[in-house]
Amino acid sequence: MDKDKRKLTEKELKRKDSFEKLNSEMQQKGYKTKNMIINIQQANYLGPLSMLPFMIIIFRIYHKVNGFDLEGISWGFAVTAFLSILCLTILHELIHGITWGIFAKNHFHSIDFGIIWSSCSPYCTCSEPLKKWQYLLGIVMPTLVLGAGAAVVAIMANQLLLFFLSEFMLLSGGGDFLITLKILSYRTNKKKSVYCDHPYECGFAIFEK
Repeated sequence: MDKDKRKLTEKELKRKDSFEKLNSEMQQKGYKTKNMIINIQQANYLGPLSMLPFMIIIFRIYHKVNGFDLEGISWGFAVTAFLSILCLTILHELIHGITWGIFAKNHFHSIDFGIIWSSCSPYCTCSEPLKKWQYLLGIVMPTLVLGAGAAVVAIMANQLLLFFLSEFMLLSGGGDFLITLKILSYRTNKKKSVYCDHPYECGFAIFEK
């Protein structure tokens, strides 16, 4: 095995087998497969970097509307923030799964969760092909809800803790943002296409004809 290739887990191997079967079925129907993969090491720093402009905008709006009262920050504040981040990280993946599960024909039977331990990256994956807008909505929904949505509430309610959490969730949505850019920048003259999560890489596959 190439030294840059990580060893696949048992769950990933099963998804790989299922994907290869799906790929074969789609090819028999006249579809061609195009893999759109993002290097996960690059995503771990390019993703957060790409979210900085959005975080700066939210920071400036919050500061203009509410200012910053840092006197309320304490050890209790820090512990609450840490525990909230852990919960929101799980919720982020759940929102991916719930959104995709609504659209998938087999619903939540097509959804799988896990962690890539080599990079400490939690993930949610959908093994079923979806329409472009359905797949894209599942990608962006966690950041829209937990990042942008929470930021709006934090600004309106002057909630400093919620503001910090919304900024973190924007930051953690960087990988999803890179995938979103990859989807939106892809151009094709094919009339039919469906999108499916890659079974073990950071990215997706397009079946088109």
